[in-house]
Amino acid sequence: MKSFDQYLAIVNEAINNIKDRYPKQPTDLYAPIFYTMSLGGKRLRPVLMLMACEAVGGKAGEALMPAVGLELFHNFTLLHDDLMDRADVRRGKPTVYRKWNDNVAILSGDAMLTMATQHIARARGEVLPQVMELFNKTAMEIYEGQQWDMDFESRNDVKVDEYLEMIRLKTSVLLGCACKMGALLGGANAAVANDFYNLGVNIGLAFQLQDDVLDVWGDPATFGKATGGDIMNNKKTFLLINAMNMATGDDAKELNHWLEAADAKPEEKIPAVTAIYEKLGLRELSDTFINMYSNHALETLNAMRIDKDAAQAFADLTAKLIKRDR
Repeated sequence: MKSFDQYLAIVNEAINNIKDRYPKQPTDLYAPIFYTMSLGGKRLRPVLMLMACEAVGGKAGEALMPAVGLELFHNFTLLHDDLMDRADVRRGKPTVYRKWNDNVAILSGDAMLTMATQHIARARGEVLPQVMELFNKTAMEIYEGQQWDMDFESRNDVKVDEYLEMIRLKTSVLLGCACKMGALLGGANAAVANDFYNLGVNIGLAFQLQDDVLDVWGDPATFGKATGGDIMNNKKTFLLINAMNMATGDDAKELNHWLEAADAKPEEKIPAVTAIYEKLGLRELSDTFINMYSNHALETLNAMRIDKDAAQAFADLTAKLIKRDR
């Protein structure tokens, strides 16, 4: 097994080569794609795919083009999410719709989806049907998760279990897909591939809950976007849903005040709501759930019959993800 950074270098080189394989015109179709991919990111999904491929005895090169495709797909979802959420910043830079306009963001996102499919379809022939079935199933689940996320915006009765299912669909299944696809491309049987899927899903759940925490308590300089955005948008996160369920008396009145304050100033609303979260112990509750899902991932990993070095690499990555600051 290679190190995370070695896999990352392989992925980044392949992504950088995308520019050479696609036309330059029309500029407003392709430039936003190259701009989006140039912003970097953790590249977690393609790295997981290469790791899973080699963990079962395959070669990273066999999974490289599908891995690039999955990263293109992930960034396509972010591009359209930013448009729907009217987010101004992604990875410290203006989002595509802000840098160009709404129509450009829609169409370039569509083109990214097609490019992603083209790359994933380069999987070796004997597993191509399984790979494409997995990708299409995952894509539909992510769209379902995004719709639930938008539906939650107009609801004040969202339950924690509903939220956890939403983030499983919107975020976690893509990490599960990356792990399972890599295992399939490396020659794993169905049982082993499914174990890798469960591993990725649990990593993804811990990862997203950590993202909720970072949006409130993270450092904008390292997080890559302004913190407090979820609070300003009344976004139904694990933190807000629990606060709405747990707050009583004056805390409940103050929380409702900020939820209903359409013209609230960030410098007032964000610290006020954060203080309520802290008073209710919601950072600690989040950590409990993050640790629970990371432990589920490790339990799955420990039950898998893979090389010890490979197992340790996945365990180290899981630990790194739940302690991240961006």
